Amino acid sequence: MSIRQLHNRILLVDDENGIRFALGTLLRKEGYLVDAAADICEARGFLRANPYDLIYIDITLGKENGIDLLREIRKTFPASQVVMFTGNPRVESAAEAVRLGAFDYICKPIRIETLIAVTKHALSSKALADERERNRANLDAIFRTGSDGIVMIDQNGCLAQFNTTSERVCGYHSDLIGSDAATINLGCFGVCRKALAESLHSKTTRELRRVECCPSSGKSRVISITATPVTELNGVVSGAVAIIRDETQMVEMERSLQKRGRFHGIVGASEVMQRVYSLIGSLADMPTTVLINGESGTGKELVAGALHFSGTRSRGPFVKVNCSALSEHLLESELFGHVRGAFTGAISDKIGRFQKAHGGTLFLDEIGDISPAIQMRLLRVLQESEFERVGDATPIKVDVRIVAATNKNLADMVATGMFRSDLYYRLNVVRMVIPPLRERLDDLDLLVANFITLYNNKLSKNITAVSDDVMELFHSYQWPGNVRELEHAIEHASILSKASIISLQDLPQDLSESARSATTYQKHFALPTLADTAKMTIGDALAAADGNKARAARLLGISRMTLYRQLESQNN
Repeated sequence: MSIRQLHNRILLVDDENGIRFALGTLLRKEGYLVDAAADICEARGFLRANPYDLIYIDITLGKENGIDLLREIRKTFPASQVVMFTGNPRVESAAEAVRLGAFDYICKPIRIETLIAVTKHALSSKALADERERNRANLDAIFRTGSDGIVMIDQNGCLAQFNTTSERVCGYHSDLIGSDAATINLGCFGVCRKALAESLHSKTTRELRRVECCPSSGKSRVISITATPVTELNGVVSGAVAIIRDETQMVEMERSLQKRGRFHGIVGASEVMQRVYSLIGSLADMPTTVLINGESGTGKELVAGALHFSGTRSRGPFVKVNCSALSEHLLESELFGHVRGAFTGAISDKIGRFQKAHGGTLFLDEIGDISPAIQMRLLRVLQESEFERVGDATPIKVDVRIVAATNKNLADMVATGMFRSDLYYRLNVVRMVIPPLRERLDDLDLLVANFITLYNNKLSKNITAVSDDVMELFHSYQWPGNVRELEHAIEHASILSKASIISLQDLPQDLSESARSATTYQKHFALPTLADTAKMTIGDALAAADGNKARAARLLGISRMTLYRQLESQNN
């Protein structure tokens, strides 16, 4: 007796009590659960109470006809198998029973061997039918609930089925079922249907990664397609099915992350630079005056450019003035312009930088170096949005956004009387502090790769990387000249290097001397041994590396990205 038999329930419907008893006893000995009914009314009661896998019905039930019960069962309980008994077999009744859905019929008197064989055969057939139904139901559930699009074609290449996602996104509809998939026009490129046809004809799986698709909605999408042939148990390919995954959002996120590694010419993916990028994004469309503070070489001009070019003023001019490079009189003329004869050498009218920047942005670099007289004139422009050219009393209105930058502490200059407090407060509406390179060493790899590419193009070189000891030096060096100093170091090394990898001897002398100092430092302060690092936690490594994540990762023998993921998981 199998476990399956214990779950099979059989109903006997026969008006002869002896047959019901005998057959019921026999089937119970075989391990089946058996109920017996003497007429159609009693059979209906059993059918309402329990589901039956197999139902035996006598064609002649007194004055009733078993064929009538067969019709009811086929309508109400289509999953049940039905076998008919007949004591007067005729071709017409047997044919009618089979036509109405009976699995088989047995002639009376009933032989035990025949009953057992037919029972097993009928239940086996039902098990296969149930399995097919479960598979169909599972497939329907997948089709209904799957977030990916699913499209199926038959062995002739005709559309056989699709799910609601494909209907909503691609525009498939029920009228297309049975149509040649190759001829269906949904206003798109038909990439998925081409992949299905190729999979069907080649009998192999076809995978397309991140291809462009323009569905019926009209919005271009990025999708990945996996088309697989549908193979029956006998090896015959009966169609093909495609899973269509919309990866547009993922691609946009990846592009966003890539942009965040290079934002309007600024290179850096560290946490501090992400905050800078976010602040630039928040200020880009604002008319607010911005004061950028940062050490020399940190990229203040790039930040000013990013503020201009990422906002609505990007359609206007971006005008730059280095205030420390000009004397007071020349700077006044450069900023405000002059008329002919305003001073010796003024042989013609000149338009100033404020007027040139109308509708755009004026970047005043090294604002801390301007004289008190220029400070006063600049204050008026900020207050009234107008100025006069040198030698002219006619006011000129301008629409200019001011972005100023300095490596000096203007607050201290105000305290000592070297900078006007009213101008300082006008400039310092929003203050951005650009971190020095020593505080964003995680960006070194990106910056080095960027400058190598830059000078490969400029100098027609083929440098691929810097050596490990050079990168170690870069991480230990304090970078007083910041990113500009790093760029000059890579340019110097690119010129001198005869190999594809920059080595220590290719670097400028001050960096080479720093390498020797770093070696002395390492000898004085013993580095962790291999045995020590094997026992290190992330906290130990960060402490040993003075918070430098790149150096901590090397101590742990893992990549920086792995270290970042582990730190993130700890924080969560």
